[in-house]
Amino acid sequence: MERLDFVNAKRIVIKLGTNVLRGDSGNVSLPRIYAFIEDIANLVKSGKEVIVITSGAVSMGKKRLNLENTNGTALKQACAAIGQSKLMSIYENGFDTYGLTAAQILLTEDDFSVRERYLSLRTTFNKLLELGVIPVINQNDTVSTLEIAPRYIEEDMQVCFSDNDKLSALVASELDADLLIILSDVEGLYDKNPKTNPDAKLIKSVSEVNDEILSLATGASEGGRGGMETKLQAAHMVTRFGGKVLIANGKEPFIIRRIFNGEDLGTMFLPTDENLSDKKRWIGYATNIIGKIKVNDGAKQALINQEKSLLPIGVLEIKNTFNKGDVVSILDEDEHEFARGIVNYDSASCSKLIGRHSDNILEILGFKNYDAIITRDNITIL
Repeated sequence: MERLDFVNAKRIVIKLGTNVLRGDSGNVSLPRIYAFIEDIANLVKSGKEVIVITSGAVSMGKKRLNLENTNGTALKQACAAIGQSKLMSIYENGFDTYGLTAAQILLTEDDFSVRERYLSLRTTFNKLLELGVIPVINQNDTVSTLEIAPRYIEEDMQVCFSDNDKLSALVASELDADLLIILSDVEGLYDKNPKTNPDAKLIKSVSEVNDEILSLATGASEGGRGGMETKLQAAHMVTRFGGKVLIANGKEPFIIRRIFNGEDLGTMFLPTDENLSDKKRWIGYATNIIGKIKVNDGAKQALINQEKSLLPIGVLEIKNTFNKGDVVSILDEDEHEFARGIVNYDSASCSKLIGRHSDNILEILGFKNYDAIITRDNITIL
């Protein structure tokens, strides 16, 4: 795919990582962030819709308080509260220079995980874009502990996002964005770790984010929570619904305008032909998961290869507590997650139905809502 065709997008999500917003001293690099703002303003004035995902609040608060570290949840939240207002003032003043309006949106996991809030948020986003406003989004670290203090997460709980890479993918998915640009302090995806392998080569284009591609990921970058692994997970999610992703070096001068001029920068991730529906995306990626259902190999193959519903006879074990209507994780016999789905029965009822035939549900429970524990329309294969 040609670069100009790749970036020919109407609705664009741009994620700015902590390390691209600050200079060598650790402070915010105002020239760089204003260069981002100028390029984004030009995109909006050319008729494109742009949503900004920004990091940097905790880092800015830390610098403002002259702290060496931010150990402890309360201190991180205090830094986020101080830094977020300073960070947002930069965006507001910058876009105002070009006659554009920025809107601050701070998000937590429940804004995605609770279906009603997810749909309401999408309506708000669309109205802002219709009005020509630029949404500037960040995690709400001041009130949320799930991202910055993992020990607060219930045992076995899987949260829908824990960094701004995954958050940017969720926003891109929710808004059916054409393109997600993740700007970091690396050139893109390499065939091996460039920090330890001088002969590492940049991969220019990825047609599918498979296990081989995921194995190329390295850990989190200094100062940030994400790393190449979370960026690849974001790319996997977005390309599954037909979106495109570009990972590039945000420290390159005028990187955004150069991308849209068609320069050969970063790594392109091409869309697949799956075109997951909005509901399937929400089930698979936008919810917090506590409950788990372990199934036998026959059930796994039926779900993956035949797109069947999950019947009680294929269930081996119920893990944790969940309610009817919750999204649960579906595990294979080796306890690897391969799907997620909305359950028709609560965990207590599901436990009574393990290995039983659907014809016996009424006899066992005294009521029967469905033949299946999870119907096929409510299952997303991961």
